Amino acid sequence: MRRLYFLLILFFVAGCATVPSRETLPVYSIKGVGYISLVAFCESRGINWEYDTFTRTAVLRRDAHKINLMVGQDLALVDGQIVFMKHPVELYQGMVVLPDKFKEQVLDALFKAVPSVKRPAAVLYLRKVVVDAGHGGGDPGAIGRTGLREKDVVLDIAGRLATLLKDEGIEVVMTRSTDRFISLARRVEIANASGADIFLSIHANANRVRSLNGFEVYYVANNVDDNKRALWAAAHSRLDFQRDCFASGSLTLKAILWDMLYTQARGESIGLARSICRSIDHDLNTQVLGVKGARFYVLKGVGMPAILIETGFLSNSSEERMLRNGFYRQKIAEAIADGLNNYARDLALAEAR
Repeated sequence: MRRLYFLLILFFVAGCATVPSRETLPVYSIKGVGYISLVAFCESRGINWEYDTFTRTAVLRRDAHKINLMVGQDLALVDGQIVFMKHPVELYQGMVVLPDKFKEQVLDALFKAVPSVKRPAAVLYLRKVVVDAGHGGGDPGAIGRTGLREKDVVLDIAGRLATLLKDEGIEVVMTRSTDRFISLARRVEIANASGADIFLSIHANANRVRSLNGFEVYYVANNVDDNKRALWAAAHSRLDFQRDCFASGSLTLKAILWDMLYTQARGESIGLARSICRSIDHDLNTQVLGVKGARFYVLKGVGMPAILIETGFLSNSSEERMLRNGFYRQKIAEAIADGLNNYARDLALAEAR
């Protein structure tokens, strides 16, 4: 009977033909079965969706089509017709996920891919970006009341951001891509040796005042003396100028060049931080605490525009709950990528003037 229902609905929507998806969606394995994010699929196809956390039901709508789903159930109501799936809808890392086969056999026929709007060509101005996931290994960073660890949250966001940037043709250098400890000095070395255009350090906040919440971005503070910082960097970092420029081993000459880079990089860092804050404010329903100066070690040491992003307060129960959600972390990564794109667009406009 189930097979009959399934074949009937396939005939009803597409004459038993399936339409392969043009987009690339992450596939998650649950007990050997491939699943995709419901939200990611809906956004890629321009589908309106609603999800009720209490009843754990989802409704998808586009054009004249409507689909009702429920977490834990292996059936769907497709345009008023019952369709049985081989595997149920599941919750995975805070996301509602659908069997990939159900997408291929039913959803692709109903909701054909729409032409995507390509993002601005950030690759023309941002060739390479360093994405730094804070903490790691034996250093868990901040820990929320329910045990959510900063090192895990930021590694996930960093990985999602790296994927988005790579999809746009931007080369990404990650200071860590696994749960391992990387010293601050080593992070600085990786960044300065990479020849990257931008350095992004991803963190999550914490405070004894548990009511504090919000998103904020830091750049190196004005009270950090550029000359002293440049002298330190000149002695510990590599500058990608012609090697014969420093054949005499002149630390002073190297420090002067570093100082020039830092002065310019600070202004660009502020511009980048503001762009990302605007994107977060536009894309996410969260408080934006703004752009601030600080004396973080990783920001003092790198010779490029550099910012440190605090994605939320794990000490705040509401934000800890949001940061535990994979969909919310994906939205953070997308907003950061959008902020980078807007920053690159501003560079292009400034150059055209």
